[in-house]
Amino acid sequence: MGSLIRSTASLRMLATSARQGLSARNSYALHRKYHASGTLKSAESSQSASQIINNADTFIMKAYSRPDIVLSHGKGSYVYDTNNNEYLDFTAGIAVVALGHGNADVAAVVADQATKLVHCSNLYHNIWAPKLAHDIVTATTEAYPQGTQGIYAKGSDGASGPRIFFTNSGTEANEGALKFARKYGKHMAESGSLGKSTSEALRGDPNLKCGIVSFTGGFHGRSMGALSVTANPKYQKPFAPLIPGVTTAEFNRTSELGAFVDERTCAVIVEPIQGEGGINAANVEFLQALRRRCDQVGALLIYDEIQCGIGRSGKLWAHQIYPSDCSPDIVTMAKPLANGIPIGAIMVSDKVANVISVGDHGTTFGGNPLACRVGCTVFGQIKEPAFLNNVETAGKVLDQELKQALAPYIGKIVVDIRGTGLLRGIQFSSDPSKIVGLAREKGLLLVGAGKNTIRLVPPLNTPVSDIKKGAAIIAECVKELAPEWN
Repeated sequence: MGSLIRSTASLRMLATSARQGLSARNSYALHRKYHASGTLKSAESSQSASQIINNADTFIMKAYSRPDIVLSHGKGSYVYDTNNNEYLDFTAGIAVVALGHGNADVAAVVADQATKLVHCSNLYHNIWAPKLAHDIVTATTEAYPQGTQGIYAKGSDGASGPRIFFTNSGTEANEGALKFARKYGKHMAESGSLGKSTSEALRGDPNLKCGIVSFTGGFHGRSMGALSVTANPKYQKPFAPLIPGVTTAEFNRTSELGAFVDERTCAVIVEPIQGEGGINAANVEFLQALRRRCDQVGALLIYDEIQCGIGRSGKLWAHQIYPSDCSPDIVTMAKPLANGIPIGAIMVSDKVANVISVGDHGTTFGGNPLACRVGCTVFGQIKEPAFLNNVETAGKVLDQELKQALAPYIGKIVVDIRGTGLLRGIQFSSDPSKIVGLAREKGLLLVGAGKNTIRLVPPLNTPVSDIKKGAAIIAECVKELAPEWN
């Protein structure tokens, strides 16, 4: 009860400061001062790590394997546990906390918006969803002026471009994209624009144009539709049968596309740079062939940029590294968009938006004013050329430091070091989980990926000094474990 009273008092203080015209940052600073004074202190802070973990084991479903530490707070590229141990965070909540932990701008916006309007549903307009949609669309087209296909194509009016649908997460964004593709497939089947014999067959049953092609190594989420296009038996087998009409082709194998992507295909979904699969970049020729084949058969090209997009590659979007004839019809996004506040989005081309009608899709929480206002703040910083240049520079430093420090092990323990920007991977000859564990003991948090790969996804504003520190710790771990490596 005491915690509730103190929390209520804190919100009242924030509301009062907002009414008095204090800025979001000043309002947040006042809240921090109030908290630091000891007036606002949660009862949970008195629990030991073992008590917290015991509660988790007792009351939370056992869907995760976690080490026996409890994180309590963070600042910048560091997080701290309940025993006040410090960890350099090269996971960033799995490529989510783009602006670092405890970011003052994000915290100020959350505090201010929480006193105004957190949620109103999509029954009504709010201030921040249209602004964030505008910012995403405008920044995307401005960052890639050479784009003319897919989301960059002008509408039939010669002016309109891509549009946004907001969700709550990445997997929901992918689910929505697959739904949109299914409806677009029916539209194409009924339009009679796929050649005489094909059009006649599909007009008879538009539902036939429903096929979806995904690729080996891809990861698109864990709900049923997203899971169906995630070609990993470990994730799929317990929940089979999955949705029908999905086929899996080999990633980066252009020769197979004609057999897999045909007139009954409504969509192809692919990550330009695979994250969970082991930091695997698509070949230029592969994406060009996908774009051509989708155009030939009237299918949509969906890029899942949930992990590789929004600055992670050093470009605003990973696909903007590639030539314009690789451009997608749909882009899904989520992870870093609001620095950890749940949000996702689907950006679709004008031709896709025009076949979606009122009532075709919906969400209760997607596009809420709190998440979208935070998104405006986060995206507003990431989209700036200077910010993206810093990501690119930091990524090059990380690559250089790793290759130099791990040079004695490349071709032996270390199979490959790859990636772009601050989406990097170190592939080992066997399971690197011992390295992840030892690094944690030395104060560095890492996350694994496919192909015996350690994924490096620190906050996008991590200082170069911390980038070098992280690389040095990894090198120490490899050196210590090398003698016992199998």
